[in-house]
Amino acid sequence: MNRSEKAEAVTQLNAALSDAASVVIVRNLGLTVAQSTVLRQQMRDAGASYKVAKNRLAKIALDGTPYTGLADLLTGPTAVASAADPVVAAKIAVEFAKTNPKLEIVGGGMGDTVLDVEGVKALAALPSLDELRGTLIGLLQAPATKVAQIAAAPAGQLARVFGAYAAKEAA
Repeated sequence: MNRSEKAEAVTQLNAALSDAASVVIVRNLGLTVAQSTVLRQQMRDAGASYKVAKNRLAKIALDGTPYTGLADLLTGPTAVASAADPVVAAKIAVEFAKTNPKLEIVGGGMGDTVLDVEGVKALAALPSLDELRGTLIGLLQAPATKVAQIAAAPAGQLARVFGAYAAKEAA
């Protein structure tokens, strides 16, 4: 990599980190290319990014972002996962690490808060933003459904009574 390519890589990583709601640092302890591709695809499908960068360049990219405290975690063969949804990157990294011991969660951050391994796992256990929206809509919709059922119940009872009288007269 020449100097301009390094500057471009730092700029791209800095932009991704500035827009991220959470960042997860993982250590790659011998993932194959196929395994790494699967992880990248899972991240991409969920709206997250997964970037492997030289630690020195990643530390430079962290400057000017809320995640400057993560620079100490960048030792060894590391990668940075980030997402606009605070839970997505952590959830995918933790799930992938469960099935593949060659990926180790090192830590992460959410805003100015630096998370340790347990903090990242706790973040991954939370429901995602879409799941929370679905739950909220379900909670808001349930009372309306109950009201509609209660309002329709007397009319249904009246129709059953008329049906019973009609069946009695016909017999």
